[in-house]
Amino acid sequence: MGFLIPANSKKSLLIFGLFTPFDLILFGSGVGITTLLLLTLPVEQLSIAVLALMPALICGFLVLPIPNYHNMITIIKNAIDFFTNRQRFVWKGWCVLDEETKQK
Repeated sequence: MGFLIPANSKKSLLIFGLFTPFDLILFGSGVGITTLLLLTLPVEQLSIAVLALMPALICGFLVLPIPNYHNMITIIKNAIDFFTNRQRFVWKGWCVLDEETKQK
């Protein structure tokens, strides 16, 4: 007779059910930088226009919601932690030798 917490109980802590305040600040700063670049750079050439749009596109990609994770930043952080931290797995499961020592 335990209490089961609904799967979406943490969504109420997020803004619009998707974003943390850091996500919105990151995306807002990317859009702000893009706006400044569009106002200052001559965007008649395609390469300069793409360069000016890159901050908003990169920040939008980073805060993109992903199933089973929060967003792309979370996946990148987890991948960096996995590949940079020491991977040492200690066996704590059942073992024949452990069973023999318990019987003696």
